[in-house]
Amino acid sequence: MPRNRDEPVQLTKIYTRGGDRGETSLGDGSRASKLDPRIGAFGAVDELNSLIGVALEGSLPDAIRAVLVRVQNELFDVGADLSVPWEGSDDKLRTTQKQVDALEADCDVFNADLPELKSFVLPGGEEGAARIHVARAVCRRAERDALAAPVNPLAVVYLNRLSDLLFILARAANAAAGRGEPLWKPGSSR
Repeated sequence: MPRNRDEPVQLTKIYTRGGDRGETSLGDGSRASKLDPRIGAFGAVDELNSLIGVALEGSLPDAIRAVLVRVQNELFDVGADLSVPWEGSDDKLRTTQKQVDALEADCDVFNADLPELKSFVLPGGEEGAARIHVARAVCRRAERDALAAPVNPLAVVYLNRLSDLLFILARAANAAAGRGEPLWKPGSSR
């Protein structure tokens, strides 16, 4: 049965055997090695999206939860963008400046009530915050992987801004839980 135009995908069979020899299909139908940096980039974005899903299973304030749910959907757009060669494919789904602007607005909103940083923050604290910190670390890797491939520059900017937002959201989750942030103490390992 043909797919409706508003359906993003129609899958009847999950395995295709098409990747058994180390290649996969890109969003434009061309084939690429699974070792291609582009594949690493959208694989890291998929991992990041999964970790945000794990963070959403924890106790988080509704405002943080709403942003993370939106980001999960946007990460599908970013992954689709990364899966299509950048050269000559303007008709494909692309990461937009509007998405980057929304992340920056979220950064400003959530950072406004946080105390000024006077030390480095260690990943951790309340469970939801710790999970967001793990997603932030993977987001940094996804950004590095995307930099190694010829991709839409806005996809890289999106990932860079998202890692900033995830850091702020982890801090905000700790603050909302009334939990102090774990701070780096110079020389504490001596």
